Amino acid sequence: MSRKYKFHDKEGIYFISFATVYWVDLFTRPEYFKVVTDALQYCRTHKSLEIFGYCIMPSHVHLLFRSASGDPSSLLRDLKGFTARALLKEIQNHPQESRKEWLLSMFEEAGQKNSNVSRHQLWQQHNKPIELWSHTVFQEKLNYVHRNPVQSGFVTEDEDWKFSSARNYAREDQTVLEIDLIV
Repeated sequence: MSRKYKFHDKEGIYFISFATVYWVDLFTRPEYFKVVTDALQYCRTHKSLEIFGYCIMPSHVHLLFRSASGDPSSLLRDLKGFTARALLKEIQNHPQESRKEWLLSMFEEAGQKNSNVSRHQLWQQHNKPIELWSHTVFQEKLNYVHRNPVQSGFVTEDEDWKFSSARNYAREDQTVLEIDLIV
């Protein structure tokens, strides 16, 4: 892995994105979004995760964060592992999931190609962390994260995407996840 994509300052603020294998559009149901938001909230409460910005898109998650305990790699490993297991269980048990067999077969196919995986692989392995070393760089990445649903054509305004911290920064009452605001 390139030196460029490592957590050098263990207590720094980072931008990461993690995507489903094959960029599968998994997040099409509220229950799937909830798995991720509940896991992020748990990590805020119990694992020293500070969230400064986020956006959950159909096939990937953007996160601006810091590990207050100084272990961002382990934090992400645990977050991705937990959400992968929980999402697979949610897919298997969802009575209206019309894509159940296809989704599970895609995740199983990816798992068979990876010797580190026992059966299913839901998330791509890389995160490519980028340290946000200045307020300008932080603001650029935060704007990118908040504009992602607009650029993709899902909404016309940043704060209209329900699963984004744009609502938190716009001081909306209807936020999905508490974050650590930086203004």
